[in-house]
Amino acid sequence: MNIADILIDHAFCEQKAATKCITLIVKYPDCDFLVDTLSPVVTEEWGHFQAVLKEMKKRDIQLTHKRKDEYVTQLDKCKRGDGTRYDQLMEDCLVFALIEARSAERFKLLSEHISDQTLSKFYHELMIAEALHYRNFIEIAEQYNPKEKVRRRWEELLVQEAEIMKNLEVREDRFH
Repeated sequence: MNIADILIDHAFCEQKAATKCITLIVKYPDCDFLVDTLSPVVTEEWGHFQAVLKEMKKRDIQLTHKRKDEYVTQLDKCKRGDGTRYDQLMEDCLVFALIEARSAERFKLLSEHISDQTLSKFYHELMIAEALHYRNFIEIAEQYNPKEKVRRRWEELLVQEAEIMKNLEVREDRFH
């Protein structure tokens, strides 16, 4: 396990998470529940980015150029492009929820298997936060769409994600 690669990739994931939340707020400024829910998440995700940078500096690791995230690219292709504005919001939220849920799973694994105790504790704390963010996105989708519709679409995305995972290269230096 290359800690430098993991931390660098993690920094970019936190950057993208904050950016995605801001994008949703800009795209749906009239959706009060979304704005109220995601505003603190933006701050938290950016705080995670800063915390990862701090861990990198402790280890003399330099942030590099960002890389393409094939997992996220493939998930984005699963989003439906038709329907109402709220259908599109649901698509965005469910893809983001899936990314956050998988991040929480990966943080759990890292916290359990990383030998550096500081990073183990760090990733355990982040696991809890990412699990909450997953719920935030589900709740936003359900706020603007019928719950049963959201659940059905969630199940469809899980099937699509399983297919994506079968075809992705397994790498130790990436979160997704």
